[in-house]
Amino acid sequence: MKSRSIPLGAAAVAFALASLATGCAVGPDFSRPAAPDVQGYTPAPLPGETVSADVSGGEAQRFLRGMDIPGQWWTLFHSEPLNALIDEALTANPDLQSAQAALRVARENVLAQEGAFFPTVTGNVAPSRQKNATGSLAPTAASGTPYFSLYTAQLSVSYMPDVFGLNRRTVESLAAQAEAQRFQVEATYLTLTSNLVNAAIEEASLRAQIAATEEIIKLETELLDLLRRQLALGQVAEAEVAAQDAALAAAEATLPPLEKQLGLQRDLLAALTGRFPSDEPAETFDLAALRLPEDLPVSIPSKLVEQRPDIRQAEENLHAASAAIGIAVANRLPNLTLTASDGSSATRIGQLFTPGNGLWSVAASLTQPLLDGGALLHKERAARAAYDEAAAQYRSTVIAAFRNVADSLRALQSDAKALKAAVRAERAAAKSLDIARTQLRLGAINYLALLTSQQSYLQAVINLAQARANRYADTAALFQALGGGWWNHDVVITQPEENGFLDRFKGP
Repeated sequence: MKSRSIPLGAAAVAFALASLATGCAVGPDFSRPAAPDVQGYTPAPLPGETVSADVSGGEAQRFLRGMDIPGQWWTLFHSEPLNALIDEALTANPDLQSAQAALRVARENVLAQEGAFFPTVTGNVAPSRQKNATGSLAPTAASGTPYFSLYTAQLSVSYMPDVFGLNRRTVESLAAQAEAQRFQVEATYLTLTSNLVNAAIEEASLRAQIAATEEIIKLETELLDLLRRQLALGQVAEAEVAAQDAALAAAEATLPPLEKQLGLQRDLLAALTGRFPSDEPAETFDLAALRLPEDLPVSIPSKLVEQRPDIRQAEENLHAASAAIGIAVANRLPNLTLTASDGSSATRIGQLFTPGNGLWSVAASLTQPLLDGGALLHKERAARAAYDEAAAQYRSTVIAAFRNVADSLRALQSDAKALKAAVRAERAAAKSLDIARTQLRLGAINYLALLTSQQSYLQAVINLAQARANRYADTAALFQALGGGWWNHDVVITQPEENGFLDRFKGP
């Protein structure tokens, strides 16, 4: 195709002038919400550390204000099976994979929309065979024949200058949505790792409760055998033997529900690691194999809004809503479109680029909505209302985040006291049971006194296992509530991107 520099050059000049005339994007420029003006999470100052108890998992925990959170915070529990299980989940969990794919979609949509900043250039070749109605019209071909072939080759350029920032606001909105999706990936990552830690702790707690219950069943069985021997010697009444048999049956009845819960936890661990229930992980968990982190971070409140993925996601949703106002305003303003084409047309393909067969055009159009029944006005008002909605949702997310941290801090202090009391109760109950069993053999007490001691000991053992597990679980909850240290992890979430993804899309 023969080049025609004058018309396309004129079009290029027009494009450049239109670009120079581009003004600032209409609509509000987004500003990040300020961090809440609060100094702490609870009305009273935090103590320096929790109380301690003389049992595994009963160590005192120190609250360190401003301490950073490691990206792999679960390694602080010093459990190799837990570390291995989380590593497997991060590569195989379908929910995380889905969130990663959604992020790639969002980023590609941003890049696709960026294409509107540049002219659209299309090439077209159109061969055709035609016949003129020579009885009514003059022949089209210069030869006068009614039959002819026509070959047309054309290059077209179209450009819509972003005069009022419609495209910039659209890109800004899509970029904010992509950032929101990025924080959704981080939230999914944090939820997955936290759920795995909690599932492992719950499994360890259930195993401790099952072991305690089996020990109680063993004691109850031994006592039943003793009473039966005493019944044979006429030392006890048959009613006492029947009561002990009922107590043993009651203890045995508590075991199947615990075993059921353990099975459900194993199914959960399999699902979280991307496995089917029939292919459960080989790793198992026991409270004695977990170490309680002794140094606990307490991020300053102004940092929490930076660390929580859900707050950052809500902020980006607010940003997208702000850009949507600009889009709605720009849609009510004129749109300028510039077009240019250059080509050639001939009846023989060999003459396509010869002199005299060229064609070109340069055009501009300005479109202004005049009457639309108020649709665009109401869309703008809807966009402003959506921004108010997103702002309220952001504030709600921030309040919920602060509440999560406060709840975890309160729970940790309460857990430490509860564990200390549970240790004392279990040891007192064990001592009381030993004394009661000895006295029963000597005939110093009746069976009912022993039965009371047994029931007290059973409950004390179960309470101790649960109290130990609560300290681990609420420690994990604190790390989750503070954001989980996602800014420090080295796991590849998706394609590497520089920080500040949105900076490329800010208007002047």
